[in-house]
Amino acid sequence: MKTTVVIGGGPAGMMAAIEASKTSKVILLESNAKLGKKLFVTGKGRCNVTNAKDISEFFNYIPGNPTFLYSALYTFTNENTMDFFDKQRVKLKIERGDRVFPASDKSSDIINALEWTLKDNGVDIRLNSKVLKVHKEGSKIDYVLLDKGEKVIGDYFIVCTGGKSYPLTGSSGDGYKFAKSLGHNIVSIKPSLVPIVVKEEWIRELQGLSLRNVEFKIFEKNKCIFREFGEMLFTHYGISGPIVLSGSRKVNTSHSQQAYIDLKPALTEEELDKRIQRDFQLFKNKEIKNALNELLPQKIINRIIISAEIAMDKKVHSITKQERKRLAQVIKNFKLEIHGLRPIEEAIVTAGGVDTKEINPSTMASKIIDNLYFAGEVIDVDAYTGGYNIQIAFSTGFLAGKSINELENQ
Repeated sequence: MKTTVVIGGGPAGMMAAIEASKTSKVILLESNAKLGKKLFVTGKGRCNVTNAKDISEFFNYIPGNPTFLYSALYTFTNENTMDFFDKQRVKLKIERGDRVFPASDKSSDIINALEWTLKDNGVDIRLNSKVLKVHKEGSKIDYVLLDKGEKVIGDYFIVCTGGKSYPLTGSSGDGYKFAKSLGHNIVSIKPSLVPIVVKEEWIRELQGLSLRNVEFKIFEKNKCIFREFGEMLFTHYGISGPIVLSGSRKVNTSHSQQAYIDLKPALTEEELDKRIQRDFQLFKNKEIKNALNELLPQKIINRIIISAEIAMDKKVHSITKQERKRLAQVIKNFKLEIHGLRPIEEAIVTAGGVDTKEINPSTMASKIIDNLYFAGEVIDVDAYTGGYNIQIAFSTGFLAGKSINELENQ
């Protein structure tokens, strides 16, 4: 029986090891003391394990090389992922946006199910085993060298080392180094699904304010390049939250870009103006700063009034029609100047990685090294939030393992 060496014990590595173990002896090398360390913290510790949308819709949520993933996602779909955990007696639930979580809200249930399957399949799990070097002879890898000085020999090798985000979970970017040393091109890496930094210093006033049911847009050269509805959060440096993280994929610091927040997307500007008029009738003798509590969160009211160029202490009955119109415009288009992104260490996902042109999308096999495969975030693929990235990891891992099985069954 031949040996498959899987480097990395995240979702891609665990799924690759599980599938490859059907036809070969598998050694799973993980640098951490536990498997799935990054998986443990995803979804705020709840683990958004996949998405329940039809698999054909996934490609709309994958800005990073979606067509490359066609075979992987159709070979091992979100339905397959849910079936896998169902068989492991992990109950799942579907939440807003078709996000799928363990019913227990514990990521440990997902990790435990994968780990039990690995053990049931006889996978040799080696923790605290950091790979320093991948050694090749001709066009094949013959062994990997561990930090302990040990050589691990194999017939097939699957690199599932993740990206460079969340380094405390072991995502050190080593996979890029291995791939480059073997002749692969690495597409420039950058943070994706990461908070956005804005230029306005007053943003600190809004720190901690969470908004629901708002629309977030990014503009470049007066053209909308991103739009999403949902939840967001103000921080001391800018903005974060699900819709902002997804939008971060479109941030380009070499261009001037603006973020716009529609605080009342369910209302047209005209409908909002009528609503404001009703509130003004109720609070006509109050100063404007005290007349918007029914309409807006307290924390943002002063900044909205300043942006609308209205005096803070002006009485409501003195507000002109033009001022009222400006107020509605600001509420529908609260503008922020984008400065950039938070560091890659704070990103959920890394964009960039091993060039997809050098990987066979039908097998996940390297086109340069005969016995090398890639899976997961180390590849130049990335998606928006919602369970898509973990599904990509499972799908590419499964396909890499399946491809080895097919070679062994020939």
